[in-house]
Order: sequence, then C-alpha cells, then structure tokens
Amino acid sequence: MNQSPDNIEFSYTNWRAGFLRITLIGASIFGLIAVIPGVLGASSPVYAGLYIGFYLVLLSLTILRVPSSVKSGAVVILVFCLGIVGLTESGIRGDAPVFMLGAITMASLLFSWKTGWVVTGFTMLFFLVFGWLIISGTISITSADVTPGNTETWASGSTSVLLLAALIVNGIRLTQNEFGKAQSRAQIVLNEVQDEKFTLEQRVEKRTQDLANANKTNEHRAQMFQAIAQVTRAIISTQNLQDLLPQITQAISQHFNFYHVGIFLISANKDYATLSAANSEGGQKMLERNHKLRVGQVGIVGYVAGTSKPRIALDTGADAIYFNNPDLPETRSEMALPLIQVNGEIIGVLDIQSIEPNAFNREDIEILITLADQVSVAIANARLYEETQKTLIEAEMLYRRDLQTGWKKYTRSQKIAGVRRSGMTTNLYTKSIKLPGAAEVISSGSAYFSNDENSQTTIPVKLRGEIVGMLNVKTDEEHKWTGDEMDIITAIVERAALSIESARLLAESRKNAEKERIVSEISAKISAYTNRDNILQAAVTEIGRALPGAEVILQMQNNNKNNADTR
Repeated sequence: MNQSPDNIEFSYTNWRAGFLRITLIGASIFGLIAVIPGVLGASSPVYAGLYIGFYLVLLSLTILRVPSSVKSGAVVILVFCLGIVGLTESGIRGDAPVFMLGAITMASLLFSWKTGWVVTGFTMLFFLVFGWLIISGTISITSADVTPGNTETWASGSTSVLLLAALIVNGIRLTQNEFGKAQSRAQIVLNEVQDEKFTLEQRVEKRTQDLANANKTNEHRAQMFQAIAQVTRAIISTQNLQDLLPQITQAISQHFNFYHVGIFLISANKDYATLSAANSEGGQKMLERNHKLRVGQVGIVGYVAGTSKPRIALDTGADAIYFNNPDLPETRSEMALPLIQVNGEIIGVLDIQSIEPNAFNREDIEILITLADQVSVAIANARLYEETQKTLIEAEMLYRRDLQTGWKKYTRSQKIAGVRRSGMTTNLYTKSIKLPGAAEVISSGSAYFSNDENSQTTIPVKLRGEIVGMLNVKTDEEHKWTGDEMDIITAIVERAALSIESARLLAESRKNAEKERIVSEISAKISAYTNRDNILQAAVTEIGRALPGAEVILQMQNNNKNNADTR
C-alpha cells in the first residue's frame, strides 16, 4: 500500500511493538501445541503446573492491553524462567540453553544489545550457580533420563551458550546500528520530502493566486476590449454626433463601472467647454441647464481643455484643481483626457469620475487614452459627415435649381410645351395646358387618379427626384389601373425624362462648344495684330460677324473725359 510522507514514521520502537505483537500471537498458538506434551511428559506435577502457569501468563500478555515495555519485560522474564525450569529439570543438556538463548535474543531485540549482554551475564551466573549445586549434589535433576554431567560438561555447555549469545547480541547490535543509520537517513529524506512538499504547496498556492489574479486581470481586460469594441461599433454605425456621444458615454460607464462619464466639446472661439453627453443622473441635470466650464480656469476639465494634457485626481479631496460639483457629490476619483484631432487641435474633453478613491490603474489609463483617441476620431468623422451632408444638400438644391432653370430654357428654346396623342393623332403644344390633378401631383410628388367622367391618371415626370413635367393618360371607358400598367407607364416616363435630359445636356454642350470655338477664333484673329487700331477694328469686325445685324461700338476711355476714341 502506498503511503504519503506524512503517514510514514521510521521508528525502531514501532518495529519492536509490531515484532512483539506477532511473537506473542505466534507463541500463544504454538505454545498451546507445545505445552500439552510438556504437561503430559512432566517429571512432576510441579513442572506441569509451571508450564500451565507460564502459558496462561503468555496468553494474558497477548490479550490484555498493557504497555509494550511491560509486555517486552514480561516476555524476557517468562522465557528466562523457562530456562531456569529447564536447568532444574534436565540440567545443561536439556532445553535450558535454548530458552536462555531465547531470552538473550528477545532482550536484545525488544530492548537493546546492552540488555542482551545483561541477560547473558545472568545466564552465565545461573549456569554457574546451578552447575555447582547440581554437580555438588545440593540439588538433583528431576528428569531420570538425563545425567547431571560433570564440570567439563557444564563448562562446555556454558561456553557454547556464551559464544552463541555473543554472536546473537553482536549481530543484533550491528543490525540495530545499521537500522538507526537507515532510520536517520530515511528521516532526513522524509524531512526533505516534507520540506519539498511544503515548498510545492506554497508554489501551488502562489500559482493558484497568480492564476486567480491573472483571470481577474483577463476578465478586466476582456471588459476593456468589449468596451472598445462597442465604442468602435457605435462609431461605425452612428454618424450623427448627437446620437454617437451618448452611446460612447453609456458604453464606457457600463463596461468600466464608472460613476459618471461625460464628453465636453470646446466652443468655436475656444473659451468654453460645454457638456454634450453624459450617462449619470447628475450629468443629465447638467445637460438640461447647458453646463459649461471656462477653458483653462474651472476644474480638471477646464485645466485639460486649456493645456491639452491629461489630468488624473486619484483623491479629489487632495487635488487643488478639482471642482466640487453638487450634481456629482459621490465623486472620489476623476480623470480628464483631451480629445485631440490629427492636426493636434483639441476639440473636447473626456471626463470620467468614480466613487472609489484610487480607481484608475495604469492599464485603465492606457485603455481609456486609446478610447479617447477613438472618440476624437469619431467626433471629427461625425463633424465631417455633417459638413459633407450639408454640402450635399446645398449641391442638391443648386442642382435642382439649375435643372429647373435648364429645362425652362430648353423648352423655351425648342418652343414646345408638351405633346398630345389621341388615337392616331399627335399634336405639339407651344403653351402649357392645365392637366387634371396637376396641383396634387406637384405637392405630393405621386400619381393622381380620377374616375369622374373618364378613368384618367396624372403621373409626375421626375428626373433625379425633381418634377420636370407631368404625363396624363385618359381612357374612354371606366378603367382600374393595375400595378403592372403603372410600372410600365412609370418606366417609360423615367426613360423618356433621361433621354430628354441627355438631349438637353448634349444641346447645351454643343452650344457651349460653339461659343468656345467662336471665342477661340476671334481671339486668334485679334492676337495676329500688333497695332492698336488694327486690333480694335478686328475686334469690332469679328463681334459684328458673330452677331449679324447688330451695331457694334468700341470706345476707349482716356483721362480726358471729353476726348474719347471711337471705332
């Protein structure tokens, strides 16, 4: 099973506790198997009782919840006591050396190698005491199958046990030392892992915070770009300055969450900055009373209008130039940006106010400066559009006037006022006649229908939106004019008007060309002479030829009013 570093503890004490628990469980199971033949084969009832008592103690240590140190000491003593019982029952040749070595091993493992040496010392002491007692006959071995042995037997057995004990204790000592070193190294690694984990957690936390800040910044930037996009759409879709400026103030306020956004336009004589659009309730009040500030004198807006430089008040209470406007009492921060045309001329001021102190950061300022540049271009374009529209209207009016004048001159020169066709007969009119519904057609610009006696209609003849004539169509029977019939009549009338206009323009062009030709010829002939009299005579002669039957007098005026030269 995988464990996290926080759940790993390299402790010899924990290992001892686990080893002791497993040992007790194993001893309880296999001890029962061993105690039964031991009791049955005991040399006396006392030994049988001791074996049963030792097993019950072992079973109690396994079941009861007592400290591990108590259990460890009890196990060592229990095994050591089994060794002593073995000495009294079978001497050095029985199970006593095994139990004694077991006690030495358990003491070394469950406590330390030093404890193992202590138990080894007690073992040698008991071997010495019991060996002397048994050899001297003071006590006798209870088992009849084992001889007590002599001094050499006990010395040989004790030496063997001592050598095995030395090997066991020393081996455990080396193992414990290596285990301690491994534990130290593992603890160092664990500490490093925990330090690295803590460092990684800090990094993750920092990165998470950075990501949160980045997301917040990106959201703010997205709102900024959305505001720029909306202002750009308003600039593209709206040409009227009166509609454009309120849309810009609303877009900036909505996406930046500003308390007040206003646009001031500077008057033609550069003395006042007049509020032209605003989003706030206070701004609407100022618009109603035509709020304006004197350039270069009143407030931050006046300062910017006079210097053409941006002005930011992060704390309006500490800004000496700030103008305390009663219509905007909640203002705590204000920024005014100049609206400058391409030629460097200031045309207005973008005024932005917030209820938060220190409301404008560097990124906001850069974006708003970009917006201010766009607003400047939009205002310039809107003004140019209005001027262009005004020029187009004036040109249209001049064109219509010239068109009417030209058609009147053309009809007079052609000595024709209209054409009438009835059946197979076509007649030309030199004077205008009154057509039914003519007044209605001129005032409304649309067709007139009449069903009084005959079904007839009067249709305006339009040329580029200007009425230059009328067409009257009349039937002998009652007739309802269909859409297709009206479309055919209208199309024919429009094409006829265009053809007549082309003929008129061609005639005027030919007439102007003829004038230019005559003037050019006369100029060429006059330019051929160098003498004054010859020049005057040539001029008079050529004018007389150009105007047959006319009397031409050319008089030169000098300083003496009574002395004039006439040719």
